[in-house]
Amino acid sequence: MSASTVPLVKFNNGLSIPILGLGTWQSKPGEVGKAVCDAIDIGYRHIDCAHLYLNEKEIGEAIKKKIRSGIVKREDLFITSKIWNTYHHPDWVEKAVRISLDDLQLDYLDLYLIHWPMAYKEGTDPFPEDRNGKIIYSDVDYVDTWKAMEKLVEKGLVRSIGLSNFNTKQVQRILDAAKIKPVTNQVECHPYLYQKKLFNFCKERGVTLTAYSPLGSPQRPWAKPGDINVLDTAIIKAIAAKYNKSPAQVLIRCAIDRGIVVIPKSTTRSRIAENFNVFDFKLTPTDLEQIASLDCNGRLIPQAEGREHKDHPFAHGDE
Repeated sequence: MSASTVPLVKFNNGLSIPILGLGTWQSKPGEVGKAVCDAIDIGYRHIDCAHLYLNEKEIGEAIKKKIRSGIVKREDLFITSKIWNTYHHPDWVEKAVRISLDDLQLDYLDLYLIHWPMAYKEGTDPFPEDRNGKIIYSDVDYVDTWKAMEKLVEKGLVRSIGLSNFNTKQVQRILDAAKIKPVTNQVECHPYLYQKKLFNFCKERGVTLTAYSPLGSPQRPWAKPGDINVLDTAIIKAIAAKYNKSPAQVLIRCAIDRGIVVIPKSTTRSRIAENFNVFDFKLTPTDLEQIASLDCNGRLIPQAEGREHKDHPFAHGDE
């Protein structure tokens, strides 16, 4: 296993992304830096970050440590971050990316995404609330946010720009207005939310899909007893046994075999290594059909606090 094992996916702008990366959502301070160091040692070169995760400073220290020690060069790494909802106003977009660049101790990002289509009241409070505890929204149009993101590419602050959690109508609105096309749409994607329609829609338009929560996010804070556990599904366990692999490895391989970039999260070295060890087997078309049969639009990351926003991607029946 090495970094050279990981296939690259070519974006519509000619640049490439490793198909497998390390997710860092819910990676706690005090753990995330070691996880990033472990991942780079194991062979990961793609690290997925976001301002909202509140751990980019520690990730930046880990990246700097690995570059200084000669394990990797900056150009070997693919680093993604995301602009949060309170920075959507065009006047705030460059401020946002510079905060992430400073925290990550980088001169540029390989990829910068609009984290969600909904804009919240501008400011540094990520969840600005009124006196009734409801999120205060902003009326900024995400198309205007996108146009400000394009300027970041022109300034050399980011190499590629993309979307996250956008539905088909929203992706199309961006494509219709864009000078620079989005290279990817990063969305929740696992067997219970297979994203076939969105995947095909994006593929037809040259937009790569990236899968977050590919293991079904078993540690999501709002999970209740009896909720879906993707890793514990009989079909997944049977396929895993057939290949002498873990259910997590099957889920990661499923995304890879569909041509979807995948970013499983872990802070445990053994699991980070296990998640990387997926390039010595391949799922058959029958395996993939069986996995696809589990699809039930089982969304596990609903972004509930923004559901009343006009641009919420799932609240109005759009996918």
